Amino acid sequence: MTSDQTIKRADRAIAATYSRFPVVFIQGKGCTLTDAEGRTYTDFVAGIAVCNLGHAHEGIAKAVAEQARRLVHVSNLYYTEPQTELAELLVEHSFADRVFFCNSGAEANEAAIKLARKYFHDSGAPHRFRIITMEDSFHGRTMVTLAATGQVKIKKGFEPLPDGFDIVPFNDIEAVRNAVSGETCAVMLEPIQGEGGVKCPVQGYLEGLRELCDREGLLLIFDEVQTGMGRTGKLFAYERFALTPDIMTLAKALANGLPMGAMLAKEDVAKAFTPGAHASTFGGTPLVATAAIEVAKALLNEGVLENCQRVGQYFKNQLLSLKARYAFIREVRGEGLLIGVDLTCDGMPVVKSCMERGFLINCAQGHVLRFIPPLIIQEKDIDALIACLDSVFQRLSDQPKEQE
Repeated sequence: MTSDQTIKRADRAIAATYSRFPVVFIQGKGCTLTDAEGRTYTDFVAGIAVCNLGHAHEGIAKAVAEQARRLVHVSNLYYTEPQTELAELLVEHSFADRVFFCNSGAEANEAAIKLARKYFHDSGAPHRFRIITMEDSFHGRTMVTLAATGQVKIKKGFEPLPDGFDIVPFNDIEAVRNAVSGETCAVMLEPIQGEGGVKCPVQGYLEGLRELCDREGLLLIFDEVQTGMGRTGKLFAYERFALTPDIMTLAKALANGLPMGAMLAKEDVAKAFTPGAHASTFGGTPLVATAAIEVAKALLNEGVLENCQRVGQYFKNQLLSLKARYAFIREVRGEGLLIGVDLTCDGMPVVKSCMERGFLINCAQGHVLRFIPPLIIQEKDIDALIACLDSVFQRLSDQPKEQE
């Protein structure tokens, strides 16, 4: 079946919630995807920071196949070995003492929000329910996580949204301080904003939030759905800073493409979740937990984090060399292999031009090129993309100034 035939069938049957590129992928291996016509693409999107170990990882494929023949699902009314092993791995290598498993980043963030409210309710302060979040943040598309998200454009048409969120500018500690009231229970943010355009915290900002939360008796929640599981060169992004949150959420790369989310918390906070307080039918099934165990072990034992740090810095340096040559590149920013190139012009033509040349890249906020490849990407792949970008940028710079 041709791509055109598949696209026509999909457009008739699938809800039109995505503006999809006209390509049908049928196979992947490592950092390469192959379409229905046999054309290959180097993947710098990784399912939007999901396939951190690349496509068709042999260890994951083998483990999942074996587990599928043994046990796929039982209710969380019972114990399973894969879920237990994964929980122990996450606790051992993080600040947290307890893990709640679910299916997505939105569900993990929903769980974090519920836990924060329940914690204060059980502490005798049910009036403390409001959460401070950041402009340009993204926490999910359920009604509550949408309300927590600091992007007006994705909220349109879904009003009225649930109350309980006060949204302030990112990187402005004074704005957070001014937003704290007697009803505030937590501050929630991404350590690096991904969908917001790869916005990084200024020096001392996250540490300042930790101090503020401690002083005001608030919980600090880190949404590491995109930054977690090695994306910044550390297993978790908070490890880059001199602090720990009280609650952290994960998803995306947790099971390298299988649907899985997790909320991690310190014991004194996690104890607010008692039997019946929260649940997830498919949270942490033996199948997805098995995949996530393989992901965690690979990240910790196979040099993936070190590769992310080394190649990420190399990539950033190469992009900075392009910035020195092209005036429409405003900034290059990010950590590890979460890198953004802020342009003074529309980024989508660049995305499309790269795709035509066999490279998949992403654009956030309309003008920020976002590079989130598998963490196993190599310097030679970076060199090939840089040559492609150089060609595309050269054409862009030759266009009339009004295009910039």
